[in-house]
Amino acid sequence: MSINTFQAKSDLTVGNKQYQIYRLDAVPGLEKLPYSLKILAENLLRTEDGANVTAKHIEALAHWDADAVPSEEIQFTPARVVMQDFTGVPCVVDLATMREAVADLGGNPDKINPLNPAEMVIDHSVQIDVFGTNDALERNMDIEYERNGERYQFLCWGQTAFDNFKVVPPGTGIVHQVNIEYLARVTMTRECDGVVEAYPDTCVGTDSHTTMVNGLGVLGWGVGGIEAEAAMLGQPVSMLIPRVVGFKLTGEIPTGATATDVVLTITQKLREHGVVGKFVEFYGEGVSQVPLANRATIGNMSPEFGSTAAIFPIDDVTLDYLRLTGRSEDQIALVEAYAKEQGLWLDPNAQIQYSEYLELDLSTVVPSIAGPKRPQDRIELSNSKASFEEVLPSYLGENAAREAVDITLGDGAQTRVTHGDVVIASITSCTNTSNPSVMLAAALLAKKAVAKGLKSKPWVKTSMAPGSKVVTDYYEKAGLWPSLEALGFNLVGYGCATCIGNSGPLPEEVSRAVNENDLTVVSVLSGNRNFEGRINPDVKMNYLASPPLVIAYALAGTMDFDFDKEPLGTDLEGNEVFLADIWPTPQEVQETIEHTIDSDMFARNYASVFDGDARWKSISTPEGEVFAWDPQSTYVRKAPYFDGLTMELSPVSDISGARVLAKLGDSVTTDHISPAGAIKPDSPAGRYLAEHGVERRDFNSYGSRRGNHEVMIRGTFANIRLRNQLLGGVEGGYTKNFLTGTQEAIYDAAQDYAKHDIPLVVLGGKEYGSGSSRDWAAKGTSLLGVKAVIAQSFERIHRSNLIGMGVLPLQFPAGESADSLGLSGEEVFDIIGIEELNSGTTPQTVRVRATSDDGRVVEFDAIVRIDTPGEADYFRHGGILQYVLRQLAQ
Repeated sequence: MSINTFQAKSDLTVGNKQYQIYRLDAVPGLEKLPYSLKILAENLLRTEDGANVTAKHIEALAHWDADAVPSEEIQFTPARVVMQDFTGVPCVVDLATMREAVADLGGNPDKINPLNPAEMVIDHSVQIDVFGTNDALERNMDIEYERNGERYQFLCWGQTAFDNFKVVPPGTGIVHQVNIEYLARVTMTRECDGVVEAYPDTCVGTDSHTTMVNGLGVLGWGVGGIEAEAAMLGQPVSMLIPRVVGFKLTGEIPTGATATDVVLTITQKLREHGVVGKFVEFYGEGVSQVPLANRATIGNMSPEFGSTAAIFPIDDVTLDYLRLTGRSEDQIALVEAYAKEQGLWLDPNAQIQYSEYLELDLSTVVPSIAGPKRPQDRIELSNSKASFEEVLPSYLGENAAREAVDITLGDGAQTRVTHGDVVIASITSCTNTSNPSVMLAAALLAKKAVAKGLKSKPWVKTSMAPGSKVVTDYYEKAGLWPSLEALGFNLVGYGCATCIGNSGPLPEEVSRAVNENDLTVVSVLSGNRNFEGRINPDVKMNYLASPPLVIAYALAGTMDFDFDKEPLGTDLEGNEVFLADIWPTPQEVQETIEHTIDSDMFARNYASVFDGDARWKSISTPEGEVFAWDPQSTYVRKAPYFDGLTMELSPVSDISGARVLAKLGDSVTTDHISPAGAIKPDSPAGRYLAEHGVERRDFNSYGSRRGNHEVMIRGTFANIRLRNQLLGGVEGGYTKNFLTGTQEAIYDAAQDYAKHDIPLVVLGGKEYGSGSSRDWAAKGTSLLGVKAVIAQSFERIHRSNLIGMGVLPLQFPAGESADSLGLSGEEVFDIIGIEELNSGTTPQTVRVRATSDDGRVVEFDAIVRIDTPGEADYFRHGGILQYVLRQLAQ
């Protein structure tokens, strides 16, 4: 209940319905704010309670200084939470564990319930085991249910045991596409004390690409699962009022370029500019020319350029999309009326002050790809061959084959594979599969290619994983499936698939040739992530591309290819066929969109979105408000975070005698830290599963086992491409155990240190923890016994997650690094000054002392990256969940 200091409470009549709103114009100064900050201001007006949110916080927004360094903390209360299953299952595990812990502390287990809508879409579990056949979808889903039965049973229990929690079953779509097509309200309503309130739709999600919903004018971003759990339980998200980058769009996308090329260009531009921790807001007359699907594609890539959010204001384009996707006319009328009443409607002539300004003329965008290992490394398509040839030598090992290798495929066909061959071409991921312009461009290109007699190369694993069933519907209506299937792009599932690392195994004969001859082969995917070791363990180089270019690379079969100068093949008359000959025109794409996509498709596909198919309905659902844990389960186990928890806080202590678990370089991502992809049999996690009677074929992926901390802790820092500088040139999840002087798996060494009560630290470089909002990157770090991470800079979500798990994020002094300070990582570390937190204040710096075996001492003042008082509270409690649990138990 708001205490309404500014008398902002008012009425809004829409049609014959009346709503209560909190008027922004009640506070002078709020009308000048950027769109995104207006949404934050309304949030504070509505949740003002005199404690977490005060009049002072609202005034801070009214007097926002666009040029100032962020320093004012506010408490943002999202309207809802969205989850995908990889990160969502641990959330539900933690909530189930919290119910028991609250009871142990003398509280009421029923208090552990989402207070606002929490919706999960199961989209990360489908793996591409079967491809290139018309029954691939059904066979992959059968395997998915067989692998994930325990998890799905647990989630079925969750949606019956918890209020305000719903699950979208497997085989429906990707969470972010389902979010924009169905879950997003744009303007929320709820009944409060007999009155219906209307307020902006806002959300946080357990996936960094939650920002896709920014394209609809909904403010939301990705958080770690631990933050999402706290938000579900009514805890506000603590944040600094951010700087806002105004990004002006002008012009139109030229022929030959796609929305994917636009986002790769924007990603490169914003990553170079530097937008970590900032909001990006698109403005100008050009915004109204950007279709909603393109807005969503741009918003989706916000994590790739590093911003917290990348938002478009509401306008007629928004309303048209809501109408197309089957939202009710009452809801659309409310969205329009509320946005206009509150000054949230796009005004291209408004004079808004931003912190920084950027501009892009869309007419300058050219066809592009990005890679081979980061989404911001854009390459113009015309330069792709030269770029590939330039970087290839750095990937070739001493034992790599120097000639092409002959192989016999499963069907008996003879072929050859060599360095640079594209072995995976996948239309996948949320970024592009929501966008009809690029999806239909791909299908039309396929139709023209088939008409010319072109075929995908036989060594390419091809796949099509749409973001929702609507894509299937418009492909069928346009008659385009036969052409896609003729090139091997059969429907394999609805989900993240290749982009999340669920590409499935390569054909055995291809995999054997790659590994025995150390071939550097390539994946091309229409995704947003191409970090090392993510896509497939056999593939070293990964490139992001638009869906039509994914098909083009399947036809070419190699990255060592110039589309301008080299033909893709010959037509039926023997004439050379170039990419330009089969590239669809914008007019063809637009006409196909207009003739094939209608609102009935959306209404039909989402009418029973929570029901699921016969497989889902046949799952036996456990009952009871407390989950009955199966001690034999290797998928779902009770979380250990609350073991021995008491209501009294243990004082924060300085760190003494710590050893370095890993010394890492720049751009270490959460993919390097968090367990992801396939579980190797000889890894600590593989050994654990084997010891528990799991056959190798049933190991499944780390993502699917996120509900089992025993598997996940063993897979933390286990990425096959991780380079721990304690070991020189060694790749993989290994470290030097200073107790024995030997090389060991990171998990095994950490267990040895724990037996001797030795705390651990990690040394990192720039952009530590970039990538997906993976809570296990922080959970695993904490459970390994790491007490502090010292890096040159942190990405926003991972820094926050470390604090949420009781791990101290420290930053080297400006301009310094482990190497510049002469730290080898072999030193013993003491960190002094942390105990100041016990007095209720947060030190700006702490003293770090590193002592070598020879007695040499390096000392420096590390910056404490606990950025807000709220984060300090979480750290004092040992983590955000412990903090919430104690509040609820009281």
